[in-house]
Amino acid sequence: QLQLVESGGGLVQPGGSLRLSCAASGPTPEDYAIGWFRQAPGKEREGVSCISSRGLSTHYVDSVKGRFTISRDNAKNTVYLQMNSLKPEDTAVYYCAAGGTTVQRMCVSKDVTYWGQGTQVTVSS
Repeated sequence: QLQLVESGGGLVQPGGSLRLSCAASGPTPEDYAIGWFRQAPGKEREGVSCISSRGLSTHYVDSVKGRFTISRDNAKNTVYLQMNSLKPEDTAVYYCAAGGTTVQRMCVSKDVTYWGQGTQVTVSS
């Protein structure tokens, strides 16, 4: 069973930056695609960005393209989400997820096997 622990959330002003981290533990986390999802109050959970097991393929939802960057360090079993130029509409609980699928299926179809507990990101002045 893979375990995922998110960190790095917090309160930031509009235009600011945050970096989220997802630490994976358990059997062969490097074999899984990893993704970041978010859920705002009253809204459905959406796939924000996903990265393949070797980091060769990535997917971003249109609303974050050019502002967010996903990366992974398999030596540390950690996936990062660098978030720049944050907007109030980025406010949500951000979840890390893992699955043995393509980044498109994971992010778009929410084809996920494991979920983390989530970390709150609040963008407000």
